[in-house]
Amino acid sequence: MQPTLENTAVQPLTRPRIPEWIRIGLPTNRRFGRTSNLVADLKLHTVCESARCPNQSECWSRGTATFMIAGDRCTRACGFCAVGTAKPLPLDIGEPARVAEAVRRMGLKHVVITAVARDDVADGGAEHFAQTIRAARAACGAELVVEVLTPDFGGRRESVETVLAAQPDVFNHNVETVRRLTPSVRHRATYERSLEVLRMAAEMAPRFAGEGRRIYTKSGLMAGFGETEAEVLETMRELRAAGCEVLTIGQYLQPTMKNLPVVEFVRPETFVRYGRAGLEMGFVHVASGPLVRSSYHADDFEPGK
Repeated sequence: MQPTLENTAVQPLTRPRIPEWIRIGLPTNRRFGRTSNLVADLKLHTVCESARCPNQSECWSRGTATFMIAGDRCTRACGFCAVGTAKPLPLDIGEPARVAEAVRRMGLKHVVITAVARDDVADGGAEHFAQTIRAARAACGAELVVEVLTPDFGGRRESVETVLAAQPDVFNHNVETVRRLTPSVRHRATYERSLEVLRMAAEMAPRFAGEGRRIYTKSGLMAGFGETEAEVLETMRELRAAGCEVLTIGQYLQPTMKNLPVVEFVRPETFVRYGRAGLEMGFVHVASGPLVRSSYHADDFEPGK
């Protein structure tokens, strides 16, 4: 029987041994420290820290970070995520300007901005996203590539529209896993709602893209929850049908013992097959590999090129 989250009855007391093809580096240069100090100085949150991303050392050593806005308290409790679930604090009106200042100081050409789910706010935090996009562009110029990784906003069309009106270059919303496993992996989210958010974004994007620009739609999923290869390929086809143009696929790694266990370490050659299949399906860019994450080397995709 194929192992899945659905038939893994008992949470293991220890994590399974990480295979040899997954190697997570340690901080190697002074830039890591400068990035850490900058984030602390401006009182910002990053998904690198809050979600315990395995790529934090590499990314911060490159002088990049994924900024997490709207606080560090999520209103959802997804089984894969290490971000804390708690009653959120009020939105910080000064946060967009501080993110923009961080982007300016770091000299970023491509910034990724994500957020916790804010089901307590009427628009799900969409206007806060829009303000952050505009602040970053005002600080760094029109050439800055801005990528947003949003929650599902409860499926509200007006919230998706609010974010797109601020003209990000990439609108990303992750489906995270295959249809069958969504109830086990994601809290309060549904597979169909995520597809609908991407459909809405793809439909509205041409209306809001500035002159000479495009807004690309992007999504990502994790492997290793016990999904089958056929299910991953079907998810990819459904993402393309929803208008998704950019795709990331990476290995799920259990961030804490409170999170869902890893059911399978997917071999590198399987990720290679997914990447090739995605390009054949018509995705304009696919990043597929064990340590790939939504924002990992996001600047490898250059909009418009």
